[in-house]
Amino acid sequence: MKKETLYHVFSHFPELETDRLHLRAIRVSDAADMYDYAKRDEVTKYLLWNPHPDVTYTRRYLEYLAGRYRLGQFYDWAIVSKSDQRMIGTCGFVRFDCPHNSAEIGYVLSPDYQGQGYMYEAARRVMQFGFSVLGLHRIEARYMIENASSRQVMEKLGMTFEGVKRSSMLVKGQYRDIGYCAILANEFRAE
Repeated sequence: MKKETLYHVFSHFPELETDRLHLRAIRVSDAADMYDYAKRDEVTKYLLWNPHPDVTYTRRYLEYLAGRYRLGQFYDWAIVSKSDQRMIGTCGFVRFDCPHNSAEIGYVLSPDYQGQGYMYEAARRVMQFGFSVLGLHRIEARYMIENASSRQVMEKLGMTFEGVKRSSMLVKGQYRDIGYCAILANEFRAE
């Protein structure tokens, strides 16, 4: 895959649908919904970023993302619940390894919507897009090993556990063990 392909696809950010979710670019108008979950310690416990201190911080972050979207350099979808039109999390590609047709997927979901299959639904749709539209060969994901829920989502998506890199990331002042899971295009079953 070429970097030009990423720009071509993501400079006009694609919208995706599932039965219960609308996936679209994150908007500045999502600030209140994002802040509602991004302020919580329980959400950021296993993430690289800290809780948002206030909604102004969230709004400024989303304004920054708007510029990245315009440049075709941001690959995260807002997860919007069709039933209540709330932005309940994000899911998308964290990075691409273009020469090897590979990408890493990442996600975060409001605790108010966890345990209902929303993350599986969103991530599956993003993976389908990655394999069918972007022509990826491999999609991987990583998680802090204490985050068993994230690994369960990965395995439900059909990803294979590939191992742990011990103390491989310094996160919030502490070295963390990071688990890796991945799925190949020929292992992914489109429904």
